[in-house]
Amino acid sequence: MYFASGSDSSGSAADSDSEASSAAGAGEEESEGNRSSSAVAPAIIRPEDCHTDPKLLKALVENHKRSFPYAGAFLVKNEEDTDSNTVTRSDPKKSIHGLKGKELLKHLHEIGTLAKITSIQGDQVLLLGHCRLRITEMVEEDPLTVKVDHLKHMVDFNYQRLADFGAAISVTNKLLCQGVLEELDVSKRLMLTLELVKRELEITKLQQSIAKAIEEKITGEQRRYLLNEQLKAIKKELGLETDDKTALSEKFRKRIESRKEKCPSHILQVIEEELTKLQLLEASSSEFSVTSNYLDWLTVLPWGDYSDENFDVLRAQRILDEDHYGLTDVKERILEFIAVGKLRGSSQGKIICLCGPPGVGKTSIGRSVARALNRKFYRFSVGGLSDIAEIKGHRRTYVGAMPGKMVQCLKSVGTSNPLVLIDEIDKLGRGYSGDPASALLELLDPEQNANFLDHYLDVPIDLSKVLFVCTANVIEMIPGPLLDRMEIITIAGYITDEKMHIARDYLEKNTREACGIMPEQVEVTDSALLALIENYCREAGVRNLQKQIEKVYRKIALQLVRQGVSNEPAREITLVEPSEQPTGVSIATEVENKSQRDSLAEDVSVHVIPTDFSCEKINVVSLTTKSEVDHYEHPKGVSKETSADDKATPTNTSGKMEANEHTEEVMEALVDEALVDKTVEKVVVDASNLDNFVGKAVFQPERIYDQTPVGVVMGLAWNAMGGSTLYIETAKVEDGEKKGALVVTGQLGDVMKESAQIAHTICRSILHEKEPNNTFFTKSKLHLHVPAGATPKDGPSAGCTMVTSMLSLAMGKLVKKDLAMTGEVTLTGRILPIGGVKEKTIAARRSGIKTIIFPAANRRDFDELAPNVKEGLEVHFVDKYSEIYDLAFPSDSQALAS
Repeated sequence: MYFASGSDSSGSAADSDSEASSAAGAGEEESEGNRSSSAVAPAIIRPEDCHTDPKLLKALVENHKRSFPYAGAFLVKNEEDTDSNTVTRSDPKKSIHGLKGKELLKHLHEIGTLAKITSIQGDQVLLLGHCRLRITEMVEEDPLTVKVDHLKHMVDFNYQRLADFGAAISVTNKLLCQGVLEELDVSKRLMLTLELVKRELEITKLQQSIAKAIEEKITGEQRRYLLNEQLKAIKKELGLETDDKTALSEKFRKRIESRKEKCPSHILQVIEEELTKLQLLEASSSEFSVTSNYLDWLTVLPWGDYSDENFDVLRAQRILDEDHYGLTDVKERILEFIAVGKLRGSSQGKIICLCGPPGVGKTSIGRSVARALNRKFYRFSVGGLSDIAEIKGHRRTYVGAMPGKMVQCLKSVGTSNPLVLIDEIDKLGRGYSGDPASALLELLDPEQNANFLDHYLDVPIDLSKVLFVCTANVIEMIPGPLLDRMEIITIAGYITDEKMHIARDYLEKNTREACGIMPEQVEVTDSALLALIENYCREAGVRNLQKQIEKVYRKIALQLVRQGVSNEPAREITLVEPSEQPTGVSIATEVENKSQRDSLAEDVSVHVIPTDFSCEKINVVSLTTKSEVDHYEHPKGVSKETSADDKATPTNTSGKMEANEHTEEVMEALVDEALVDKTVEKVVVDASNLDNFVGKAVFQPERIYDQTPVGVVMGLAWNAMGGSTLYIETAKVEDGEKKGALVVTGQLGDVMKESAQIAHTICRSILHEKEPNNTFFTKSKLHLHVPAGATPKDGPSAGCTMVTSMLSLAMGKLVKKDLAMTGEVTLTGRILPIGGVKEKTIAARRSGIKTIIFPAANRRDFDELAPNVKEGLEVHFVDKYSEIYDLAFPSDSQALAS
C-alpha cells in the first residue's frame, strides 16, 4: 500500500483544477456521514508492504495537523502487471520504495481509497477509509502528489456498505480485494464479495477440522500430564508443594542422612556431586531421568548396615535338624564352618558349593544356613545366564539400564551381609554379551570382591561380608578358575530308610496340612510309602516323592468331599430375640429360604437365643451334629412334636411373641437339612490300593536276576540323578578261525567303548594265564551290550565289570551271587579310583546287593559314609584285577560248558 498526498496539499493544483478542489471538498463533506463506505485494505500487514519514506511521512504529519487531514491510499501492482522494464525487475535488491515520480505512479493501481489520518505515532500511520478515488494526473514527484476524482454510487448506500464490509473482513489475496475496490457496479461488487466470504468460510471450516483432528490426537496421558503440571504449579504458588527437583533432592538427602556416618566417603562425594548436577538439569530432559534413577540406587543401598550374626552352634544344629533329615556329613561341615566363624568373629572364607542331584535339598540347606546365622537370604539362578550385564550391570548410557544382581540383592535385603545363594552355577551359558563365569570370578573371589565394581553404579562396593553359597548338579561343568575358589560339599542323595523318614516326618505332614485334611481322616501306611519310594521315586532326591504324595492327598481330599466332609471352621446362625421384633411379626433368622440353608456348610453351629415363650423359656443350646440334636432333651413344653395348635398360640399381653409355625419350621430345617452326620469312613492308603491314587508303578525292580547267568555281571553307575545299577551282558555271536572280534551296543559313549576294547584285550591275557588251552577269544566274535539302550551311558568305571562279564562267558562260570562291582582297569590290570561312592552304594542297597567291590583308593570315601548306609554290606577294596577274579569266581563256583 502506498500513500499519496491529497490534491489540496498543493496550491497550484487546487487553483488550476477545480475538480481536484471539489474532490477534496467532497471528502470533507463525507467525513461525517460516509466513513463506512470506503474500501478496506488487506488485514494482514507484512513488512514489505510498509513504506518508510521520511518525506512522505513528513507530508502526512503536516496533513494531520490541518483541519482536513486526508490522504490517498493505493495498492502497489505486482511486477507482472507492469508493462515497462522497471528497476525492480532489473535489480531485485531495490524495492518499490526506491521509485519516484512517474516510475512510482506506474506501479500503483489507478483506483484507491480516500482515508482520514486519525493518528500518527512514530512511523506508524492509522488511516480510516471513506470513499473511492481514481488518480487523474501527477502533481508532484516527491512526495508523490496526484489529482483524483471521487467515485460516486447511485444505489442504496447499505448495499455498497455490505459489499465493502464483506471484503474488509476477509483475509484473502490483496488483488481480489483490489478487484472489489475497483468494481463500481454494486451488484457485481456484492457477487465478488460473496465469493470472498464463501472462500473465507471454507478456510475456516478446514481450520476447525484440522484443529479438531489435532485435539483428538492428544491422548489421555498428555492431558493428565498437562493437568498435573498445572496442579503442581498451583500447589507451588500456594506453598503446598515444592517442584520435582527440590522434592527429589530432599528425598535422596533424607535417605542418606540416617546412614551418613556409616557410608564411605567416596560414596558421599559422588552423591553430593549428582545432587548438584540434578539441580542444574531441566526436569524434562533425559539426563534428568538418568541422574535421578542413579541417585535412587545410590541412596537406597544399605551402606554400612549389617545384621548381627549368630554363631550359636547348638542353635544351628537344631535348625538344620528341623529342616532336614539325615545329611549328617553335610550338617557337620556346615557346623564346622559356623564354629570357625565364631572363633574368627566373621563367617568369611571360601565359597561353599553344594553339589548333588536334583531334589536333595541344596537350596533349602542354604536357606537354613541363613536362618542359623541370622542373615538375610537372597537367591538368584544363573542357569542359562549368558549376559555379563546380569552380574556386572549395564552402563548408564543405555536405555533401560539396570545394576547387576548383587546391587539388586543389597537393595532387596536391606543389609550388606546377606547370604546369597547362586543356584545352578554349573549351567552358566556363554553368549555374545561376554562370559558370565569370568564375571563371577570378581564377585566370588574374597581377594577382589571388597572393591566390586558394578558398571551401573561405577563406584566400588564392599561385598567381602557377603556369604556366598553355590549349588550345582555336576562339578565337572563348573569352569576351573571358578571351581578353584569354592569348597565343594557333596550331597549324594538319600537311601530308602532316609526317604521313609523324610516322607513320614516332613513331606506327608506338610502335604496333609496344605490339603486341609485332618490326621484322623486319613492313614497312609508305611508299606504304601515304601512302595511309593521303590516303585515310583527311585531318584536320589525327594522332589518327585513330594509330588507323588501330593497326588495321593489330592485324591484323598476329593474322596472326602464326595462323602460330604467339610473341615471349614464352624459358622454361627443366630435366632433373633423375639422380644426385639414387632408384635405379629415372625422370628427372623439369617437363613431366609431353603436355598440359603442348602448352601450352608454341614458342620454348622446353631445358637438359640433364650426367649420368653408363653409356655416355658428355652435355654441356650449349641447344636453341632444331628446326633447331638437327637440326644438333646428339649425343655418342658417345647419339643419337636409340638402340635399345630401350640405352634399357633397368639401373643400374650406382655407384648412378647409366642412360638409360631415359622419358628418351628426354621428349627426343623436347621436340624434336618443344615446339620449332617460328620461320621465318615477313614481313608486308608496301603500298598494294595496305592495304584488307585498314583497309577501303575513306573519302575520295575532293578534286580532282574536272582543269580546272574553266565556272561552277565552287575555294575554300579553314577549320573546326575544319583546312583543306579546296570547289567553288562556278553554273548557269543559266531565261532571260526580268526573270528575274534568285539561288537558293543547300548548307547555307549567314547570312554565306555574304549573301556570295552581294553577289557577285551585284558581278558585274552587273563584267560591265557588261567586256561592256556582255551582259545575262546581267538575264535569267537563277541557282542557286549549294556541294557537300557535308550539312555546314553559313558564314564570310566565299567572296565572291571566288562572284563568279568567276558571272562564269565569264556570260562563258562557263574559270577558270585549278590555281587556288584565298579572301577576302571588298565592294560596292566591296575584298578583306578572312581567317583560317586555314596551314590553307588545306595544303588547297591536298593537292589539288595550284599557284596560290593570298590577300588582300594576309594576306601576313604566309603569310610566317610553314614553307618546306616554301610550297614549290612560286605565291601572289598582291590588294587588289581586278580583280586576281583578271586572274589567273582570262587573255587567252588559252578562251571558250565561253554
